[in-house]
Amino acid sequence: MIKKIFIMIILVGLLGLISVGSYVGYFYTRTYEGPDVNFVVENGDAFGRINQRLFTENLISNKRIFHYLAKTKHVMTKFRAGSYTISRGSNMAMILETLVYGQPNLTSITIPEGKNMYEVAKLLAASGITSENDFLEAVQNPDLISQLNISASNLEGYLYPETYRFAPNTPAKTVAKTMVDLFKRKTEQLDFNHPFLNKHQVITLASVVEKETGAKIERPAIAGVFTNRLKKRMRLESDPTTIYGIWSRYKGNIKRTDLQEMTPYNTYKVPALPFGPISNPSLEAIQAVLNPQNHDYLFFVSKNDGTHEFTVNYKDHLQAVEDFQRNSKARQGKSWRNLKQ
Repeated sequence: MIKKIFIMIILVGLLGLISVGSYVGYFYTRTYEGPDVNFVVENGDAFGRINQRLFTENLISNKRIFHYLAKTKHVMTKFRAGSYTISRGSNMAMILETLVYGQPNLTSITIPEGKNMYEVAKLLAASGITSENDFLEAVQNPDLISQLNISASNLEGYLYPETYRFAPNTPAKTVAKTMVDLFKRKTEQLDFNHPFLNKHQVITLASVVEKETGAKIERPAIAGVFTNRLKKRMRLESDPTTIYGIWSRYKGNIKRTDLQEMTPYNTYKVPALPFGPISNPSLEAIQAVLNPQNHDYLFFVSKNDGTHEFTVNYKDHLQAVEDFQRNSKARQGKSWRNLKQ
């Protein structure tokens, strides 16, 4: 009798194990049969949140088994932030492998030459890489600026214009550091010895040169004009610097009252360089400041096609203004957007 009971217990146990095994095996081998989908692991996401979202989005069929699988593989704390593609036909083990060891999908973003940190922040936010406010806080964070060994109050001028690839929701400090690190690599071979400007001032003037012309070939000539003005202690009188000083309220048109307002960036008032960079210049703009064109020009005026007329004295400058700005025929059918580099 005891032997029969013992056999019955063994049989029940075996049946239980078989049932549990079948249950686990059923869910373990079930695959996701929807279309390929992007699944985003946010920074700071705990395993429980990831598990629940996978289940809610019907990517896994059983939270408990997925938990057991992650626990036995010792990866519950090894999920990496990023956007991952869950492919049709993936089972739980494959999904776990993707989220722990897979390569996250990266977002490509191009930061054009001459954009300032406020514009860069908007571009990053629009691409889902990091929030606008977080980025602006990061580039003005004293600790980060110190860590990056930048002698300035913010990272304006050092956010190198280039095409980058970031995971969605990348920490703002990581994005800023990546851009500054690239700036350092791109400029490490440059000789920043200048007759009367330190490195930060070179970057500041390069940021002005970048904003003053869309014609790359003109950068050394523009740099030469500003160099000549600085030597003569003349004001730079650059509209882009004035605009930067009123950026928070600038609506696209600069007024006479704006030119008369005293700000650290208004070079119609400040008889020197602006307080700091007003944009993030290209390597070519920096090189132009380090090697400006040697000429006697002190003025330039737009010819409405992205290029400029250069003049030596104020009288000729006024004539150029008359010819190219006040003459409506000189502006007809012309745009800097048609400029061929």
